[in-house]
Amino acid sequence: MGLKAALSKVFAVLVNRQLNNIRHNAVALQEETFRKLINQAENTEFGKTHDFDQIRSYDDFKKHVPVRDYEDLRLYIERVVNGEENILWPGKPLYLTKTSGTTSGVKYIPISKESMPGHIISARNALLSYVHETGNADFLNGKLIFLQGSPILSKKSGIETGRLSGIVAHHVPGYLQKNRMPSYEINCIEDWEQKVDAIVDETINEDMRLISGIPPWCQMYFDRLSAKSGGKKIKDIFPNFKLFVYGGVNYEPYRARIEESIGFAIDTIETYPASEGFIAFQDSQKEKGLLLQVNSGIFYEFIPVDEFFNENPSRISLKDIELNKNYVLILNTNAGLWGYSLGDTVKFISKDPYKILVTGRIKHFISAFGEHVIGEEVEYALMSVAKQEGVDVVEFTVAPQVTPNTGELPYHEWFIEFGTEPADLNAFRLKVDKALQKKNIYYFDLIEGSILQPLIIRSLKKDTFINYMRAQGKLGGQNKVPRLANDRKIADGLKEYIVNC
Repeated sequence: MGLKAALSKVFAVLVNRQLNNIRHNAVALQEETFRKLINQAENTEFGKTHDFDQIRSYDDFKKHVPVRDYEDLRLYIERVVNGEENILWPGKPLYLTKTSGTTSGVKYIPISKESMPGHIISARNALLSYVHETGNADFLNGKLIFLQGSPILSKKSGIETGRLSGIVAHHVPGYLQKNRMPSYEINCIEDWEQKVDAIVDETINEDMRLISGIPPWCQMYFDRLSAKSGGKKIKDIFPNFKLFVYGGVNYEPYRARIEESIGFAIDTIETYPASEGFIAFQDSQKEKGLLLQVNSGIFYEFIPVDEFFNENPSRISLKDIELNKNYVLILNTNAGLWGYSLGDTVKFISKDPYKILVTGRIKHFISAFGEHVIGEEVEYALMSVAKQEGVDVVEFTVAPQVTPNTGELPYHEWFIEFGTEPADLNAFRLKVDKALQKKNIYYFDLIEGSILQPLIIRSLKKDTFINYMRAQGKLGGQNKVPRLANDRKIADGLKEYIVNC
C-alpha cells in the first residue's frame, strides 16, 4: 500500500467522526447555520431591504424573504456582477460561476470565500467516506481523471469567472495534483470532442484508477477509448480502475451501458454539486441516498411539489420534512442566495441521518393534461421494463403530443435512442406505459378515462443525442439533456433523427 493510501485511511477515520456529528445533529446544525447566515448578512443591501435585523426565527424569515428563482434575484445579482460590494453577501464574491439557464440565458452564481470550502470539503469527504467504509484506498496511488469544463477563467468587474468545474480545478488539493489528469493544457481545450480525443490519447496508457464526470460524457470517453484500443473493455485498458464518481444526472438509465463498457459492476459514488453549493453526497455503498450537507453554510427549505405553483405554498425547514414526499429544494447560502429556488426536486428516504434522492426538476415535468409526471417516474417506468427485457437505453426524453393526427387521442411521446432495440417495440411501449400508470395515479386515470392513449415511442438513430447537443452548442461539460418537458421544443428538434414512426 502506498503512502497516500495509508494516510487516507487515518484521515478517513477522523472525517467519519466529524460526519457522525453531522448525521446525529442535523436539525441543530441547520438552526445554527440559519442564525449565522442572518447575522453575517444583516448589513448587506439585501439584509437591510429585507429587515434582517428584525428576524429572530424561521417564521420571521419567511415573512420577510419570499421564494425567488434566478430571474427574481437578477437585479441583485447584476449589481454583484457589476462589481458592487455588500449586495447579497459582505464584500465581493471570490468567483462568479457561469451557467447556462434554460429560461434565463447565461446565469452568474456567486461563490464567496466562505462558500468555496464547502465545494472542496464535501468532494473530499465523499471519497474519504468510501475509504472508511470499504477500506479501499489504492485508487489514490494511481491516476485520477476528472472530465470537466475548462479551468480558464475570465474576469467580470475584477471577479474571476468560469464554469464551476473549472473553478474547482484550481482548488484540487496539492497531494492529488500529481495524480490528476488530464493535463492543464488538454483541460483547457474548449471543443468537447477535440478534448475527449486528446484525453484518450493522453490517458490510454496510464494507470487510471478513478474516473469522475457526468455519465453520458464519461460514456463518450469510454467509447473512444474502446475504439482506440481495438474494442477492448475499459477494465482491460485500465486494469486498476475501481471507482467511478458521478453527478448531475440519475445514473440508473446509464448504468447498464457503462458497466457493459467497463466490463464489470464498478463501485460508484454519487455526488450532488451545484454552482449554488455542494448539497449532498453518497456516504455508503451499503445504503441508498445522499447525505445532506447540513453544516456547510447552506440553510435548506422545502416546498411540497404539488404546492409549488400555489399562491401561498407550504414552506418548511428540515425538522418538518416527511419521508418519501417530493419537495422543491430552496437554498439560503453563505454566498448570498436567499429563498433561492434551485429548481431541483428531492425526497427524503431517511431522517437518521437525513438522506435524499434527487427526483428531477420542477420545470422538467409533463402536465399538459393535469398528470404532473416527473423525472423519477419516467425513469423508473422505462428502466424497470428495459431491465426485464434486456433492452439497452442510451438516452431519452419525453414530451406531450397535444395535437395528434385527426381521430387520435393525445399522448406522451417518448424519443429513445436504444443501444439494443426491443424485440417487439409495440409490446415494449405498452409495458412502459403500464409501469408509468402504476407510478402516477393521475396518468392512470387519464389512460383509463380515454383522455390519453398509451405512450408512443419514437426510436432514434445512433448518436442522436450527441448530434443534437452538438447542434445546440451544448456538447459535453456540465450540459445535460432534460428527460422530459411540458413543451415540444426538444421533441421537434429530434424529428429528423427518428427511424420509425
